[in-house]
Amino acid sequence: MSATPFDQLDGWIWYDGQIVPWKDAKLHVLSHGLHYGSSVFEGERAYGGEIFKSTEHSERLKKSARILDFEIPYTVAEIDAAKRLVLQKNGMMDAYLRPVAWRGSEMMGVAAQHNKIHLAIAAWEWPSYFDPAQKMKGIRIDMAEYRRPDPATAPSAAKAAGLYMICTISKHKAERKGYADALMLDWQGRVAECTGANVFFIRDGVVHTPIADCFLDGITRRTVIDLAKRRGFEVTERRIMPDELSSFNECFITGSAAEVTPVSEIGPYTFHPGNMTKVLMEDYSAEVQPKSKAA
Repeated sequence: MSATPFDQLDGWIWYDGQIVPWKDAKLHVLSHGLHYGSSVFEGERAYGGEIFKSTEHSERLKKSARILDFEIPYTVAEIDAAKRLVLQKNGMMDAYLRPVAWRGSEMMGVAAQHNKIHLAIAAWEWPSYFDPAQKMKGIRIDMAEYRRPDPATAPSAAKAAGLYMICTISKHKAERKGYADALMLDWQGRVAECTGANVFFIRDGVVHTPIADCFLDGITRRTVIDLAKRRGFEVTERRIMPDELSSFNECFITGSAAEVTPVSEIGPYTFHPGNMTKVLMEDYSAEVQPKSKAA
């Protein structure tokens, strides 16, 4: 990743229906989204010039906004088209895309029914979320102090910016200790997810993953579950307690940024990236390629 600050990169950003120079894509310091977390976003990847599951991401963005009680003033088709335009304008084939929507600055207070809803879409090169050499060996993950909140206390079905506050804190603490990420438990002490990725475990040829009812049911998560079932792998979505981690042989995490990344360690527990993880990594890599170019 470039050492240049993100607000100083060169390129073009789609902003409220217009393509603007990257450095001109600004918002006011009194924007509601900055002060009260009324912001939703997506993380997507383009491979070979095509955005993987673009429409699913656009639909989820719209849904997330509705959960936060605002309506993005563009259709799913318009958002899809805007993302394609951003790729084209920036001359990118393989890229990470970040659509983000937020309440503007018309009202400053908890209530903001009349604030304008903004939408911006940026794209940049982001080859691997984790160090490529470390990724092949399996990344090391710490145990997070913070837990995913009870869904009765937070809009856990939305990809809402505010929900990532505890993720940033947890990832920072993990990185300072030499880990790549942190595993978060849910409010009842069960295994939930990492700070920006869903988690899977393998034991005796069966894939296990936590039920996504208090954290985001990731698009990559669902893709990998489908790929595993296509392979004939048994997949069980269930409650997983931390003391079960010692019984699993393999572990990997999934996300648009992380893709499929093997894990070698979670706190005191060790795993050995094996054949099933390798197969799912390869299947995912093939799945995301434009179908005309897939092997």
